[in-house]
Amino acid sequence: MYPVIFSLGPFTVLGLRIPAITIYSYGVMMALGFIGGAAVTARMMRRRGMDPDWAWSLVVWAAAGGLIGARMLSIADDWQGFLSAPLSSLFSGSGFVWYGGLFGGVAAATAFILKHRLSWPLVVDCAAPGLALGQALGRIGCQLAGDGDWGRPTSLPWGMRYPNAINGYWDNWLAASGLPADVRVHPTPLYESAAYLVAFLVLRSLGGGERRPGDVFSWYLILVCGARFAIEFVRINPPWFFGFSQAQVISVLLVALGTANLWRSGRR
Repeated sequence: MYPVIFSLGPFTVLGLRIPAITIYSYGVMMALGFIGGAAVTARMMRRRGMDPDWAWSLVVWAAAGGLIGARMLSIADDWQGFLSAPLSSLFSGSGFVWYGGLFGGVAAATAFILKHRLSWPLVVDCAAPGLALGQALGRIGCQLAGDGDWGRPTSLPWGMRYPNAINGYWDNWLAASGLPADVRVHPTPLYESAAYLVAFLVLRSLGGGERRPGDVFSWYLILVCGARFAIEFVRINPPWFFGFSQAQVISVLLVALGTANLWRSGRR
């Protein structure tokens, strides 16, 4: 794993001590995800007869809301950890929850759409392929950082270890689970990245102007959340409700929402 791409410093300039500058692989992939998502969204907006310049502002709003939402759900999942170290929980470079990011990003994007009096179904249709691409790139960042979202032990030939995981997550997990140091696990970030890339290709092909507004985003919910539901079966997330993880419960609700929206669209 390569959680840190490079680090420079610390420096002393004119008697002033400047702290070290560290570039993290997760942050780089997250930035690439936002840029790639914005570029795809701009292209989709142009295809649907909208001003593509809206895409870049939309992504800034969605990124800010997504980061806040991801952090808030992470804190809710580990409330005792937050109470014991609130500043560390708030400003840590890890500990983001994906569905919190989705909800926060959609809420911020909705505020942007309402502010500029745009069509919500049309805008989210344009954003759906870019969102899937951004998630695919972001999961590569998770893989490089080793931020604790790997899978369960496996004997499959592509099983991996994460000995250089950020913040010692791998060693802590091994100690807590009692597993041997040479255990290999499912590289679930790569599974998700591949699934989201396929979703991106499908959504991009669906993004023409012949679709009813809202249909592409409905397919996004079905494809992306359906993939997350399936991959959760081999992830290390604990059961939350009737043997299913929190992410699986949310996935089922969002897949149902997307399916219902498509059914309503078909009836119209």
